[in-house]
Amino acid sequence: MKTIRRLLYREIIGSVLFVTVAFLSLFYFIDFVDELNDRGRPGFSVLNAAWLAALEIPGHLYELLPISVLIGAIYALSRMAQSSEFTILRTGGLGPGRALALLAMLGLGFTAVTFVVGDYLAPWSERQIAFSKARAKGVPLGQGGVWLKERQADARGQEISVAINVSAARGGSELQGIRIFEHDASGRLLRRIEADSGTVDKDGTWQLIGAVQTLWPAATSSPAARGAPVGVRELRSAQLLWPSGLSADVVAAAVLPLKTMTTLELWRYSRHLSEQAQDAQRYAIQFWKKALYPLACLVMVALALPFAYLHARAGGVSLKVFGGIMLGISFVLMNNVASHLGVLREWTPWVAAATPALAYLLLSLLAFGWLVRYR
Repeated sequence: MKTIRRLLYREIIGSVLFVTVAFLSLFYFIDFVDELNDRGRPGFSVLNAAWLAALEIPGHLYELLPISVLIGAIYALSRMAQSSEFTILRTGGLGPGRALALLAMLGLGFTAVTFVVGDYLAPWSERQIAFSKARAKGVPLGQGGVWLKERQADARGQEISVAINVSAARGGSELQGIRIFEHDASGRLLRRIEADSGTVDKDGTWQLIGAVQTLWPAATSSPAARGAPVGVRELRSAQLLWPSGLSADVVAAAVLPLKTMTTLELWRYSRHLSEQAQDAQRYAIQFWKKALYPLACLVMVALALPFAYLHARAGGVSLKVFGGIMLGISFVLMNNVASHLGVLREWTPWVAAATPALAYLLLSLLAFGWLVRYR
């Protein structure tokens, strides 16, 4: 069994690596040519274009790895079937269940690689791309602005609602154009804070630079003297510490592009939106999609196994590889369509994310069972 496992794994891993390198080379060339469109910008060079195109590789690898596994496995198994190697393995005792188990173990290995790339390499590279492009254009990151919301308790223990607007971010840690609005339970404005810039500590404390506080009468008058004419006060501080329940990860998730978020960050941000009674459907679906996407490698090896049971007269290797490419494209298409439909139709997030993989897994098992029984 060790010899059979070594043979299968060597053939499939070699084919997957070949397909992956071919795909990444093609995408690198396309990204490099696309980045050259900015060559006339001051300070931009060919080396910058080459570096930015290289930073795109982890993201492409994460998206393409399941498809590469499918195409590489189909190519390796089809070639073994054409040369009768797989037939010899079957007559030597490699039953359907054992073959499926061997490929499942290999699929788990590809799943682990996909998870590491998608949760560590790809988010880091996407952040570097976002920061590099923002610096090159001379504009802050996330210039379109973002709104955040949370609930706090004031000094008297009463709940207040807080709305925070961040205009942009620079370098991922420094926020710019901060505006904070605090309202009481009746919706009356209590305090407004404006700051030129600021940072968020890990414990959620905001350090605001150049802060201007505007206190309304409802915030400065006591319940016994609420009718007293108390004017609006304005306080200026060179530096102000503002306690908040919003951690640096939540703020970064709101400001940075969606592709820069890891699985854990997506879960934290979607939970924060749910706790604040905000729409979290999009981020919840993205969380489940990112969490389940590495398991697509298991589905891909299951889809590839039936090709080993096809006779050589059922089509050449090239035809089977073309069929694998079409299967991979259809899986990516269905995966993206399911995500968008899940947001529009408000489907249960994990159902919208898991439906494509489950559908293709069922298809592969049905095809595998039919081939084993009747062919």
